[in-house]
Amino acid sequence: MSSEVKDERTVEDSPPPREGGDRAQYGVCVFLALLGTAVIVDALGIPHITSGTDPVGPRAVPLLLGGLLLLLAALYAVDVARGGRGEPEGGEDVDLSSGSDWRTVLLLIAVFVANALLIERLGWVISGALLFWGTAFALGNRHYFRNLLIAVTLSLTTFYAFAIGLGVNLPAGVLQGIL
Repeated sequence: MSSEVKDERTVEDSPPPREGGDRAQYGVCVFLALLGTAVIVDALGIPHITSGTDPVGPRAVPLLLGGLLLLLAALYAVDVARGGRGEPEGGEDVDLSSGSDWRTVLLLIAVFVANALLIERLGWVISGALLFWGTAFALGNRHYFRNLLIAVTLSLTTFYAFAIGLGVNLPAGVLQGIL
């Protein structure tokens, strides 16, 4: 019998965090700060219009969200500087020793790019169905016909939900006049 040695690392076995924190986490802090700044700058470009029914105006929510993003970035940077780090999920079943599945990533990118290129020509119902079906295929589901039925149902449902529920008309494309 041969004995196999597995490299199974637990949270307790992982090395302690370095003093000053993890540089990648500071990148997340910078991203949050830049995003908050962009939201605030964009909100300041909204004209300050108030009325009797809306005394606050349209600027309030984006300014609040931008401020909260900046606060979150600052608090997260302090936590990282103190040595804080995220804990891996207890039930995580990802094999960290294996590499990335580039085939799946490239298939997903191709499906999203195809959707972006085809949505105006073919319309949302067809391009959305291709998006949903292609995503299921890229993620490994091989029930082609069932996935196609689900994809068409999802794209039709979202088409009418946007049109009727939100009043937003998605492109109908080649199905203009039929839908």
